[in-house]
Amino acid sequence: MPPYLVIEDVTVRYGAVEVLKHLSLDVEAGSFVALLGSSGCGKTTLLRAISGFTKPSEGRILLAGKDITNTPPERRNTAMVFQSYALWPHMTVFQNLAYGLKLRRRNRAEIEKKIDGLLTLLHLEGLAGRNVTQLSGGQRQRVALGRALTIDPDVLLLDEPLSNLDARIRVELRSEIRSVQSRLGITAVHVTHDREEAMVLADRIVVLRDGKIEQEGAPEEVYHRPATPYVASFMGADNIIRLRIRPTGDDIEAAVPDADVPFGVRLATGSDGVHMSEASLRGDVDAHFRAEAVGLAAETSAVPEQSLALPGAVTQMSYPGGIWRYHVQSGTRHFIIDDETRYAVGDKVRIVLPAKALHLFPAA
Repeated sequence: MPPYLVIEDVTVRYGAVEVLKHLSLDVEAGSFVALLGSSGCGKTTLLRAISGFTKPSEGRILLAGKDITNTPPERRNTAMVFQSYALWPHMTVFQNLAYGLKLRRRNRAEIEKKIDGLLTLLHLEGLAGRNVTQLSGGQRQRVALGRALTIDPDVLLLDEPLSNLDARIRVELRSEIRSVQSRLGITAVHVTHDREEAMVLADRIVVLRDGKIEQEGAPEEVYHRPATPYVASFMGADNIIRLRIRPTGDDIEAAVPDADVPFGVRLATGSDGVHMSEASLRGDVDAHFRAEAVGLAAETSAVPEQSLALPGAVTQMSYPGGIWRYHVQSGTRHFIIDDETRYAVGDKVRIVLPAKALHLFPAA
């Protein structure tokens, strides 16, 4: 079966600036795709191109096999949920939800039946007659989502709809959005700069950088097998150490270049070992690792097999909850490490780096 939504070699220019650069992406029917990246990478521009509010300078967009590149927004049957809610402040919840259906000349009975179902689905029962200015932020965003769903869109577009909400409501609405999308079988494209949000919501994650796709894949694939240093850092592996490696049969030997012992720590490769690209087979590499994927040990403790160990000292500590977060200095390098054991500022420690925690890329 061909993809439901096809972005084919799309370029978007604003004057001389290319915001999207020959970008191609296939979205399967009923899937939930998250566009993930930092500000200015082109996420919202791509969403606006899909919705019709921004016209591509080159390339084309197809929906269900039909070329919609030049189709105006109101004829695409896509629906956008905005960060700012974009509700009519002088209208009630019912009136906001009914607006799109009235434009489509649906009769009163059909509108009431549709909205009654959505009020239940979105946990807004009893609020139909309330003005939207009297709602909480979470309730307003539910109304904004409901307004988009009333028209039974072919594609639901979500432009950072949770970024204005407090942490507890944000987590709650993530679950609700995913549940509603899955239950209704709607194809959804969601823009976010929040890694955890993308991981929780999406079937597929598309990491954008400078108007191009850096990597796309299932959440676990992008998280555990980042294709580039940028993706590794964006997915949380933003501690970096320079290593020197050489192959030893099916495995590798690795060491810190300025350490006393140049080689001798053998690390397995493969699914349970260090992750590396073919370009990282020898010489100097940059090893990326997450704060929570490694650990600290006492200065005199033994080094586990399949692990590197760096001597260091705790320079700062905090308690974000559940674990301790340490800033550790090792030589001229500084790392952020999470560990369950409590150490004090000034303590001499070892940073223990298991092979499976490392993502190796050719040295920058």
